[in-house]
Amino acid sequence: MALSEEARARLAEDAAQIIGRYPRSRSALLPLLHLVQSEEGYVSQDGIEFCAEQLGLAEAEVTAVTSFYTMYKRQPVGEYHVGVCTNSLCAVMGGDAIFADLKDHLDIGNDETTADGKVSLEHLECNAACDYAPVVMVNWEFFDNMTPSSARELVDGLRSGADVSPTRGAPRLCSWRQASRILAGFPDGQATGGHTAGEATLAGLVAAREHGWTPGGPGHD
Repeated sequence: MALSEEARARLAEDAAQIIGRYPRSRSALLPLLHLVQSEEGYVSQDGIEFCAEQLGLAEAEVTAVTSFYTMYKRQPVGEYHVGVCTNSLCAVMGGDAIFADLKDHLDIGNDETTADGKVSLEHLECNAACDYAPVVMVNWEFFDNMTPSSARELVDGLRSGADVSPTRGAPRLCSWRQASRILAGFPDGQATGGHTAGEATLAGLVAAREHGWTPGGPGHD
């Protein structure tokens, strides 16, 4: 997919704003990759060339970073990118079963997209949310304590255009491209609008307060 001249000009304005946030321009590479991903839905060769031009880097340097991080996609993904955690705890709690069930239900494999372009599927190594295992993410928003049945309902809702809300985080889902733009550094104002933590996450803090524990106090070496 080729970036149009109009898109390049518009992205260049955003890129200048991003680069201006960093003392060294090459530090802006990660958000710039999110920026081009927000335009095309993935990081194309044109997107790599654009980032290299903006930062004065070789295309090989940009490609190396793009291929290292799985959050950057080298082919189009769905409007809603569904990631199922299959790391140790989530797998034991049912993550493997959820992933296998979704592959059958959607008739797609890992890193593939449904024919309607609505949903893509990926197994993730860790969502950093073990207290709510098994966890599914949609465009990097959390869906906690999932089951094969609730995961099927989730993807069916996404494909039908239903109003789907994450368990925690933003009060409503945005598209994959919109999520990429947020990660590029252009927030949509939802960051403080939803639930950020629940009982499982706060259990340790509650116990510490009940016992009067403080950092460096009794029981801490």
